[in-house]
Amino acid sequence: MLMKTAKVATRARVSRTTRSRRPSRALRLTLQNATTSGSVPAASQFRKWIRAALHADASVTLRVVGLKEGRELNLAYRGKDYATNVLTFVFRGEPPFEGDLALCAPVVTREARSQRKHVAAHYAHLTVHGILHLQGYDHDTEADAAQMEKLEARILKRLGYPNPYATPLHHG
Repeated sequence: MLMKTAKVATRARVSRTTRSRRPSRALRLTLQNATTSGSVPAASQFRKWIRAALHADASVTLRVVGLKEGRELNLAYRGKDYATNVLTFVFRGEPPFEGDLALCAPVVTREARSQRKHVAAHYAHLTVHGILHLQGYDHDTEADAAQMEKLEARILKRLGYPNPYATPLHHG
């Protein structure tokens, strides 16, 4: 009788552990580093961040760009004549998702420093943000923005990063 009870308990533990894991998503990632910035994270980091934000299989090209290319892309596709931190280009908006992300290294680094964040944490946040856009999330309305920010914070917490939207504590 003890052996039977032990086997049932072991099965229960295994199934509980299995249930709590997120299913693995197939990811085809191409990373292009078109900048000389020394603060660009490794491909393995980008892959980890993208996988954490994916809800379904995806094919993603992530290009890290400099100011000139970042500005050109933002002007050509959004009509804004400045480099922005992240741009998402959706080619297939349903599973399996397909699209490109452009991260502007100098902007990401500048923002991280001005916000007193670790550069890697800011890259993680913007990568997650871009991948959520790829999957149809947006922040055009206050309700959509709140939903997207909550999801970003939850994903980043799972990855070990602080909530990027939390107000920093001021000591004085």
